[in-house]
Parts: sequence; C-alpha cells; structure tokens
Amino acid sequence: MNKFSFIDYTIFIVYFIIVSGYGYWIYRKKKNIESDSKDYFLAEGSLTWWAIGASLIASNISAEQFIGMSGNGFVVGVAVAAYEWIAAIALIIVAVWFIPVYLKNKIFTMPQFLQNRYNQTTSLIMAIFWLFLYVFVNLTSILFLGALAISNLAGGENFHLIMVLLAVFAVIITLGGMKVIGFTDVIQVTVLILGGLATTYTALTLVSSHFGLGNDMIAGFNKLLQDSPDHFHMVFDKPGPGATQAEINKYLMVPGIAMYFAGIWIVNLNYWGCNQYITQRALGADLQTARTGILFAGILKLLMPVIVMLPGIAAYVLYKNGALQEEMAPGGHFNADNAYSAILGFLPTGMKGLSLAALTAAIVASLAGKANSISTIFTLDIYNKYINKDASEKKLIWVGKLTIVASMLFSIFLTWDDLLGIGGEGGFTFIQKYTGFISPGVFAMFLLGMFWKRTTGTAAIAGLFTGFILSVVFNNYAPAWFGNETLLYTAYPNGKGGYEIPFLICMGLAFLFTMIVMILLSLAGPKVNPKAFELDTTMFKVSNSTLGLIVITLLLVTALYVRFW
Repeated sequence: MNKFSFIDYTIFIVYFIIVSGYGYWIYRKKKNIESDSKDYFLAEGSLTWWAIGASLIASNISAEQFIGMSGNGFVVGVAVAAYEWIAAIALIIVAVWFIPVYLKNKIFTMPQFLQNRYNQTTSLIMAIFWLFLYVFVNLTSILFLGALAISNLAGGENFHLIMVLLAVFAVIITLGGMKVIGFTDVIQVTVLILGGLATTYTALTLVSSHFGLGNDMIAGFNKLLQDSPDHFHMVFDKPGPGATQAEINKYLMVPGIAMYFAGIWIVNLNYWGCNQYITQRALGADLQTARTGILFAGILKLLMPVIVMLPGIAAYVLYKNGALQEEMAPGGHFNADNAYSAILGFLPTGMKGLSLAALTAAIVASLAGKANSISTIFTLDIYNKYINKDASEKKLIWVGKLTIVASMLFSIFLTWDDLLGIGGEGGFTFIQKYTGFISPGVFAMFLLGMFWKRTTGTAAIAGLFTGFILSVVFNNYAPAWFGNETLLYTAYPNGKGGYEIPFLICMGLAFLFTMIVMILLSLAGPKVNPKAFELDTTMFKVSNSTLGLIVITLLLVTALYVRFW
C-alpha cells in the first residue's frame, strides 16, 4: 500500500485546472449575453440532453455513495444495488409523467409548484423546510464525508483544510450559475466514471492476485461469486427464530421482497421527481431534451453499482480471507465504511490520482448542486416573494450568489467540529434518517397534486405533517408496541435490547396512511378545485427515440434482476 506520489498530485491538479478553466470559459461566454435570474438559476434552454443527464448523475453520486454504499456492499452485497437499479425505473416514470406536468405549468422551483397547486402557506412551509434540510443535512454531510474520505486517503491529516478547499472549489463552480454547473458536470461525471472503474478494476485484480489467479479481473469477479454467493442475491428471506445478528442487520437494511412494495419506490420517486436539487437540471429545457437527459441518467445509473458497490464486496472477500485487516480497522476500530478507501490505497501510481479526482468530482458536483438549489429556493421563493418583491434581475442574481457563499460558510461552521454528530452514526445513515422522515408526506403531496384534481391545500398540509408524525411513530415507537408478537413486519432485536422495523417498511406504512388521510380530507372538500392542473393525454406521449431508451433501460434492469435474484 503506497501513499500519493508526485504523479498522483499532478493528475489531480490537472483535473482541477481543467474543470475550473472550462467553467470560467463558459461563465465568460455567458457573461457577454445579458441573462436574467431564470437563466442563472436554471440555465433556461441552454443545457443539452447529455449535459442534463451527466449533471443529474454527478449531483447524485457523492461521498455518501462512494463511501456509504461501498460499505453497504461489504455488509449485504449486491442487494444494495436495488437503490440504483430501481432508480433507473423511477427516472423513466419522472421523464414520462412528472416532467410534462412541471414544464406545461412553467414550474421553476418545487415551492412554486406547491403554491400554484395548493396555496402560499404550503409553499412557504416547504421552502423553509427544504432550506433547513439542504443546509443542515445534505450540505454538511456531503462536506463532512468528503473531507473525511480524502483526509483518510492522505494519511488522516488536514481534515479541516481539505474541507475548506472542497467548499471553495464548489463555490467557484456554483457562482457561475446552473449553466456552468451543468456543463462542468459533464467533465465531473466522466472523471467519476473513469476513476471509479479504475478502482473496481483494482479491487477485482487484488482478489484474483490474493487467491493466486494472477492479475485477472474476470477471474477476480468469478472468485467473488464462488467465495461469497450470499453477497450476490437481491432479496433476503425474513429472518426466523435463531437468526444471527448479521442476518437480522442485513434484513433491516434491505428487507427482502417487502421493500419492493414500500419504501424503495418512495425513496426514488421522491428524490428524482419532487426534489429541487435534482429536477432543477431539467426544468429549464424543452420536454424532449429534458426527457432524453433524464433517461440518459437512468442508463448511467445502472453502471453505478459497478463503481460504488463491487469494491465493497471485493473488500469483504479479501477481509474475510485475511487481507485488509489494518485497512478495514485503522487504530483497531473496524468500520465497513472503510471498504472503498481500503481498496484505493492499493491503486498504482497515477491511477490513485485519477481515483482521488473521481472522488473529488463526486463531492464537488454534489456540493455545487445543493448550493445552487439552496440559492434558487431562497432567492425566488422567499427573498423575491416576501423580502423584496420589486428586486431587479441583477439584484436577484447578486442575492443568489451571496446565498451560495453564506450557506457554504454556515455548513463549514457546523461541520468543523461535527456539531450535528454526522460522524457518530455514519453519513449515509444520517442522510437517510433525516430525509426519510419527511419523504412519505412530500411524495404523497406531489403525487396527488399532479394527478388528482380534488386534492386540496388543507389535505396537502395535513398529509405533510401526517407523513412526518407516522414516520417517527413507526421508526421509534411502534417496535416497542409490537414487542415479541409475530406481526406482518415483525420487529427484530437490534443488538441494543430493543426492536426495529426495517426503515423502508416504515416509509411504506407512513405513505399508505398519509394517502388515506389526504384522500378522505379532499373528498370532504369541494368537488371542483380551481387550482387543479389541467392534464391531457398528449402531454404524456413519447417519441420513438424516447420509447427506445425506455425499452433499453427496462431490458437491462430485467436482465440484472434475473441474473442476481
């Protein structure tokens, strides 16, 4: 295992110069044309389909995927790929049914959707909530995990300096607006994929070499299948009496076939279809361009488990067979989330620099995307509506840039000494825990708002709070009520003397009851809702090229599930 060399640092610096230089060139080119706030925040009409698709993936894949999902791959194996492969189908649903509704109604932000469809109160509540969520949960966790991962690769030093440099790099990209973010993300996702594949190649050749099979990637993969077949199943059986703690923990993380009727769809459809951070990339384009970009992202999504999950499984096999003992437990403290960095340490000179650039690209792209969404929501949905309704376009852009800097500084402050306790429970868990409580209510509010005309503003607000309260109840209190009784979703010992219901099941239950509450309240309201969106079948028609991409994606997902079921 070797440290970074001069060549590694050179490759990383070249990557930094190319991304920054390209971003500055786009910014100067755009600056020569008078732009308004919508162009700054949405790059209205200027992002191509491939830029939209690349930007979606670059913003989505960050340190929590590289580190957290690789750690999950170490623990449960290929089953964690369900998040990525179901996401590909979710992106098809968003492209065909969600985006046409947004574009036809000229929606630029998610709070604007809620105001146009429901009322100003709902919009303001969610605008404030999203700002807190993006700053306190997403921005801080990405910054913390990213700085920690790179610091560990560099020998565990300079955590705070790395954190500041990541924030500065992201601010440089973000201040140029969505167009700069979108086109630099094309470079970022290219580096991300190339560096990620290099890490996967190294992981598989390490396995083949450890077992005396030479440096053969295919032999390494076949050895994974042979040595740990339990890590190559998409669905786990529900643990019965006498199950080991490891079997229980796996089921709690990926709860068998039940998750396909519950939380996995809510997680993905809410994230990809009702999230400013993601949908913002497509809201400034025409329908065909937006659809093609989203479907392109769906195809790229199928590749992500190879990059972020396989290294985790390889680390598990090596650790199980006596290797990576020190790397997986530095200082004597074992952590499955060390799997990815453990593999990175064995990359050859040059490749290590490329992988460092890939990890940085994932972190910076996500930071930039989050900061831009924070800026967009605050500027258009709060500042321009409640603070300065007559603000000029130039003033709105200035406020947006100031918001970017302020949010990043605040996140550095929160992350400096881990004030939020991100490191205590793991960054991936931290994000899932605090966004998952609100997802059932938000998704129900958007779903019914789009496709059922009778949904009322009162039902929307009630649904938001119902979803949150029920999520808390099912996660924190229901397990104690169930006790040792055998129910549909039996709670299992979590090793701390208590009981847990799988998180994805809790989300499904919360969503089900939230939908019931919203439907009943809406049925008690007026039969004619003047704020309902007008839909027609022509909105959802797809071109032959779009249909082709959909068919390709579905065939690939089906083939993957057939292979690993």
